[in-house]
Amino acid sequence: MVEPLISAEISCEENPLYEQIIFDIGSKGFSIAEGFFTNETIVALRDALVLKHEANRFKKAAIGNHLNETVEKSIRGDKILWIDEQQANTTECLFFEQINHFVQYLNRTCFMGIMYKEFHYALYPTGTFYKRHIDTFMNDDRRKLSFVCYLNDEDWQPENGGELVLYLNDDGIEIPKTIYPFPGRVVIFESQRIEHEVKPVHTERLSITGWLKTR
Repeated sequence: MVEPLISAEISCEENPLYEQIIFDIGSKGFSIAEGFFTNETIVALRDALVLKHEANRFKKAAIGNHLNETVEKSIRGDKILWIDEQQANTTECLFFEQINHFVQYLNRTCFMGIMYKEFHYALYPTGTFYKRHIDTFMNDDRRKLSFVCYLNDEDWQPENGGELVLYLNDDGIEIPKTIYPFPGRVVIFESQRIEHEVKPVHTERLSITGWLKTR
């Protein structure tokens, strides 16, 4: 579900968290942010995901975009539900309010030209994964930043699997970066540059995933 950004007044005051994210992306192509959302928002989003999944609203994720979309279990096994900002519940509105604030900050300070966004809930059942890929399509290069917010339980442990691996490049040398999906953690990275994968999941893995897009 692609949504235009909703205009809102934004303070010109410097935001230390956003500045760190901008620095990280500019220097290494990705950023790991803790505390992007409040703990209360994370718990409420997790509850919303679980309720909607129990109501059978999720569908198996596909590869490709709407022009060449196919379901391929050998590549990815997650189930997703797109989030429509215009029909968002109270908690989802808090999520989008923070996202819109962040994007407006990016556009004001970095002139990124982000005009649209799309987000979905994602649930990886036990035993599923998402093989190495990149987040842009041959027929659509509007995605600029990929955004993942993890909604796992507070007692999530590394042995539960489902870690995100970013494949970074340093002067031609590939350097894998493993990121564990701890609850509330946000990962932002360049959609057109960084290949990545989700390792096999040993305990159900929950998140919101999305993209910030240009026109």
